[in-house]
Parts: sequence; C-alpha cells; structure tokens
Amino acid sequence: MTTPTLEPVTFGELPLRIEDVLALANRQAPARLQSDSAYRERIAKGARFLDSLLDKEGVIYGVTTGYGDSCVVAVPLHHVEALPRHLYTFHGCGLGQLLDAQATRAVLAARLQSLCHGVSGVRVELLERLQAFLDQDILPLIPQEGSVGASGDLTPLSYVAATLSGEREVLWCGERRTSAEVHRELGWAPLVLRPKEALALMNGTAVMTGLACLAFARADYLLQLATRITAMNVVALQGNPEHFDERLFAAKPHPGQMQVAAWLRKDLAIDAPTAPLHRLQDRYSLRCAPHVLGVLADSLNWLRSFIEIELNSANDNPIIDAEAERVLHGGHFYGGHIAFAMDSLKNLVANVADLLDRQLALLVDERYNHGLPSNLSGASAERAMLNHGFKAVQIGTSAWTAEALKNTMPASVFSRSTECHNQDKVSMGTIAARDAIRVLELTEQVAAATLLAAQQGVWLRGQAADARPLPPALAAMHAELAKDFAPVIEDRALEGELRLCLQRIGEQHWRLHA
Repeated sequence: MTTPTLEPVTFGELPLRIEDVLALANRQAPARLQSDSAYRERIAKGARFLDSLLDKEGVIYGVTTGYGDSCVVAVPLHHVEALPRHLYTFHGCGLGQLLDAQATRAVLAARLQSLCHGVSGVRVELLERLQAFLDQDILPLIPQEGSVGASGDLTPLSYVAATLSGEREVLWCGERRTSAEVHRELGWAPLVLRPKEALALMNGTAVMTGLACLAFARADYLLQLATRITAMNVVALQGNPEHFDERLFAAKPHPGQMQVAAWLRKDLAIDAPTAPLHRLQDRYSLRCAPHVLGVLADSLNWLRSFIEIELNSANDNPIIDAEAERVLHGGHFYGGHIAFAMDSLKNLVANVADLLDRQLALLVDERYNHGLPSNLSGASAERAMLNHGFKAVQIGTSAWTAEALKNTMPASVFSRSTECHNQDKVSMGTIAARDAIRVLELTEQVAAATLLAAQQGVWLRGQAADARPLPPALAAMHAELAKDFAPVIEDRALEGELRLCLQRIGEQHWRLHA
C-alpha cells in the first residue's frame, strides 16, 4: 500500500478537483467524510423523506416500481425491500478486462462525491462504507465492458453495489477475495441496501467520470513531455529556433500555442532571435509543433470544466429534494458531457502521437536528419553495415500511431436504442473514456520511443567537434535520461528500456514545465 503524502480529501459539500481524484487513485491521500452534524443530518433527512413516502404508498421510480421500461410495473410494499438486490444482481453481467486498481479507486471517489450531494435518498451509513472502501483500499472487481453511458454506468457500478452488500469479489491487500470474507475479517456487517440505494449507486456516471479524471491528468503531462521531446529534436535536427519567437505568436495569440512556444523558448534558452544553422524553415512537425500541441493545451481548460462539473454533480435518477419534499424524475444519468470530452480528448492526443511519429521519422532518415547516422546508429564506420539502431523502433512507432489514430472514431455517435426502447438515446460515454485511455496508452508508447530516439540524436550531435553546449533544461534532461538509457552503439533489444521509459511517464517522473 502506498503511504499517503497529501492532505486528506474530504467528501461532502465542497467540490473536488481532478487532482483530488488522482491523489486518491494513486493512494497519495486518505479519504475523509464531512463530519459535522448539520451535514450528516441533511443526508439523513433525504433518506427519512423517502421512507415517509413509502409509508404513504407514494409512487417513486425504482423504489416502488420496476426499472427502465418496467417503471409501469408496481412493486407491492412488502417486496420493496428486495428490489435493490434484484437490481444489482441482474446487472451482474459485465465482461472484458477488469478495471485496474487506480481506475477503480477513481470510480469509487466519483460515486461517493456524487452521493454526497444529499439528493439521492441514501443513508449516511452508505457514504461511510464507501469512504471506508476507499480508505481500506477494498476494490470491487469491475469488468470494463457493458455500459452504454445512460442510465449511467449501470452494469459496472452493480459491482460496487454488490460488494458493499457482501457479494461478488474484491481486491484487498493484493489478493482477490470474496467481499463476504473481507467483511468478516474486518468485523463489518455487509450493508443491506435500502430502497433507492442500489439505484443511487448504479444509476450514475462514476465509471466514465473516474476514467476521465485519469485521462485528463495523463494528457496534461503528455502535453508537457511532447514539448520537451520537441525541444530535444530541434537540437538533434539542428532546427530553426526562430519558429518559436514570441513576436511571431503575438500575431496569432491562441493561449495554448503561445504557452507551448514559451516552453520551447525556455527549453532552448532562446531570449533573442538567433540565426538558423542551416534552414530558413523546418518541416511542419518541428515548425508547427506549438500549433499542434497548443490545441491540446487550450482544450484542457474546457475539458477540466466538463469533467469537474460532472464529478461534483448529482447524476442519478430520481433526485430526492427533501427540503421541498419532492421527487424529481429526470435524466442526469446521461453522460453526454463526458462522452464529448473524451471523444475530443482522444483526437487531441492522437494528433500528439502523429506529431511525434513524424519527428522520429525525420530523426532516423539520413536524407532529412542533417548529418546524423542512418537510423541513429552509434556504430563505428567499420560496423555500420551490421547495425540498424532505431529502425525497428520507428516501425513500431508507426504501428502505435496508426492504432491511436484508428481509435479516434467518436463513440458518442454510436448511440443504440436499448432496454425495450426506454433507453432509446444513450451517451456511450464510458466507451469514449475507455477509448481515450487506450489512445493515451498508445501515444505514451510513441512518446517513449521518440524520447529515447531524441536522447540518442542529442548524444550523437554532441559527438561532433563543433558541438554546441546544450541549454540548461535540456542538459539536465539529457543527463537524467543517461542514468537509465545508455547510447545505442551496437544493436540491442530496446523493449526493456522502452518499458522503463513508459513506467517513468506513468509516474510523471520528470519535472517538466509545471
């Protein structure tokens, strides 16, 4: 278990940020529940109001009726208590790979934050148990596939409802265990979900939102890393730094591309115009890097807004307004904003993969790399015919880029009518979020390959008799990378080093432009 290093994240009336979810997902901060009596009374009031409606035999969707198109089927009061278990039981049909531990923690955090609004009709005890699952790192085993993103993430979230009830399986202390066993070892009684509680747990957007938080954080770091790689490639390819002149970007002042250009100027230690070594204009993958990366930089602001509003929303149905004594039936389970955000993000990220792939293609080709050896091989002249350097790495990078680009098809346009045409328009937000994670994985592979190639290119350029000293930021990065990645002189298998580089990217190991 990772030792927490940050202040506790408190669930309650205050909004959370993406960074809070990330801290919980990475076990860097403990989870706490707002403890003041006024807040807890407000939560309890919603559950009591729901009970009072049952006493009056009121009609409430999913409480005294069946689910979905079965809402026209009345459930007699003596069966109401059994309905929650039926809901999570018949939704126990998820398939595909399981969410990993980080993603599962993000899902639990997103669901808990939504329920903490106090308009879902759940008890304080349910919130406490969800918080305890996070704090004790009890992770429901959740299959990734089976959600259409409306009504929320019903099938994957059924695994949360079931494990809170002592059913199905969890990951605990690194072992796959039954939820019932873990409850017994901790001395806990499994929850018996009250009317509306299974629906409140399941009928929301927590899976897509949790994944979106993780995707955002990865994209933010990837943006900074791609900028650093570009700066290294400008050096390796003897590019023209005037392409990033501050006055040039003042003429087209998109904030994101201005920021990327400023990062490049800082990395390249450019504080005044300099004469290019060879060329008036570089190829677009260098010259237009701020324009490509700047779109992602600008989009992060509205992506954050979409994700954090969803994270801090009540997104189940119906909404229980205990103050006004009303039950409001609506469609807040619809994940349209997350779907659009993730469909957009995967296009933005895939463009980063394409940019870096083009830069790598320039690096390995002696027709375009301005004097570097073919395939960046560091072999001596006598052994050059035997060694192929980064040739296969460039082929692999092309494959990863192509797969990333293939996965950019928007998921949200593939809405399918489901559940007897009750759910006749759905968001596909969870598929979009899963796609975004996959595109990020592939693009991080491209970044790892291009970073190692850039490191090799900078090293080769530094062997020249007239080599210029590296700017401070790049010199520090070059030295840091050299600790793990030796120059490629004789051919060697690079898989292990690529995987180590991917691990470093996943850890956000290098301090870049934050």
